Amino acid sequence: MAGGGDPKWQKDAADQNFDYMFKLLIIGNSSVGKTSFLFRYADDSFTSAFVSTVGIDFKVKTVFRHDKRVKLQIWDTAGQERYRTITTAYYRGAMGFILMYDVTNEDSFNSVQDWVTQIKTYSWDNAQVILVGNKCDMEDQRVISFERGRQLADQLGVEFFETSAKENVNVKAVFERLVDIICDKMSESLDADPTLVGGTQKGQRLTDPTQGTPNTNCNC
Repeated sequence: MAGGGDPKWQKDAADQNFDYMFKLLIIGNSSVGKTSFLFRYADDSFTSAFVSTVGIDFKVKTVFRHDKRVKLQIWDTAGQERYRTITTAYYRGAMGFILMYDVTNEDSFNSVQDWVTQIKTYSWDNAQVILVGNKCDMEDQRVISFERGRQLADQLGVEFFETSAKENVNVKAVFERLVDIICDKMSESLDADPTLVGGTQKGQRLTDPTQGTPNTNCNC
């Protein structure tokens, strides 16, 4: 598995001292930058030499949000169609999805709706989703405008960021926002019904409108 030889990663993976554990998935077409995005967040490293992920891989990172220690189990999925039956098996139990496209690749943007259908089909109703347009540092090759990305996110009822794993733009912000959304939904559900526990709360569906979506323009 990813990072298996990294002592810090092994320490995080073995650490049982946490308040919550969230399972997150990064999904999207092949070559949109999912693996680079995960490595930038988990290890603060970047390389353009990654080969396509085979099946699925993951990393563990512990963060502090709202005075709670949250252990993130972040799964990096393969984008190729031939691995779809493997990767969709991991959707169940995921509390959050980072749905990624490449701003320089029209096909990856056009596939977002297909990935949304996968989420609706294989995950539970309360899974939270953030749409991410990656590679915003490549302005000279951009084919998907920020406005198109934001309009699609509005249609889906999810929040939207443009990011660059290479330049480390909005990578941490995406994960922090996703964790915050999950925590907020948990709090709302527990307030409404204290007998509910994490994982059974009613959350935002993909078709629900979001309110107060922040301005997350990529100022590259």
